Amino acid sequence: MTKNNTPKLDPLLNVTADDLYKTIHDWYDVLRYERHVSEHTLRAYQKDIKNFVTFLAKYYGAALSVGMVSDSDITALRAWLAGLTIDGEQSASSRARALSAVRRFIDWMDKQGIAHNPYIKAIRAPKQGRKLPRPISAERIFELLNDYDSANWIDCRDKALFTLLYGTGLRIQEALSLNIEDWPQGSEKDFLTIKGKGKKERRVPILAEVHSAMLECIETTPYAQTPDRPIFLGVRGGRLHQGVAQKHLRNIRAVFGLPESATPHALRHSFATHLLEKGANLRQVQELLGHSSLSTTQRYTDVDNAKLMEVYKDCHPRA
Repeated sequence: MTKNNTPKLDPLLNVTADDLYKTIHDWYDVLRYERHVSEHTLRAYQKDIKNFVTFLAKYYGAALSVGMVSDSDITALRAWLAGLTIDGEQSASSRARALSAVRRFIDWMDKQGIAHNPYIKAIRAPKQGRKLPRPISAERIFELLNDYDSANWIDCRDKALFTLLYGTGLRIQEALSLNIEDWPQGSEKDFLTIKGKGKKERRVPILAEVHSAMLECIETTPYAQTPDRPIFLGVRGGRLHQGVAQKHLRNIRAVFGLPESATPHALRHSFATHLLEKGANLRQVQELLGHSSLSTTQRYTDVDNAKLMEVYKDCHPRA
């Protein structure tokens, strides 16, 4: 890819030399087509790499080249990481994510024989506290899902989407990527096959309430029911964008007085937490969520332990 045939709005145009510009876009293609990262993950990588090369271009006072990235010493790299805090990237998790993205990019360049920088591995990641998932109570979720207008197809769509997220633990992008042909019918209606991160397939069980809400959504949406049509559509007939879904849940939570932590992803957190509270096996929840590592799923046991400690402190006479 060259600069000449790329849209002028590309933020890398004015801060990179031709060789680095092409290298970055080649890496984006690797992420998208070989590693099959999600669109959300890809956008995060793009943001972090853009900030990295923009900072170094200003630091050196010239468009950044592959050679300049390779020659950047530990002082320059530490200045970039410190700049994230100054520019408002206050959270340690954001800075750690940015460092990880840059490390992966430089490591890929190294393996391709494009560039080598020994200093990037010497940069310590910011220490970050372990954040616990913030689930919503089952009672509040039921309130949210039962308040909708069946005559309004947008309401039916939102109810189906939020019911699906809570009933199956899907990621928001996994849900929005579903087409009509993907939804199980007949004897197969009890399980849904999902392609998650890295194109890994998993099967999740479908509750009767979830199936009913999804069929109502499909039937009430005022667009032709072709097999390749997205189940969740926007008002103009295109596939629903996750930003729109997030906005709709923000509007709903304001009505119900739910906290800001009540997001589409919180419904996934709630799915996992409520299963574990009812005695589900950790490995089973890992499989349902599509986590590659059990340690990721174990965060939900920390939520349960934290709740147990609250009960202990409130109820024990000596607490």
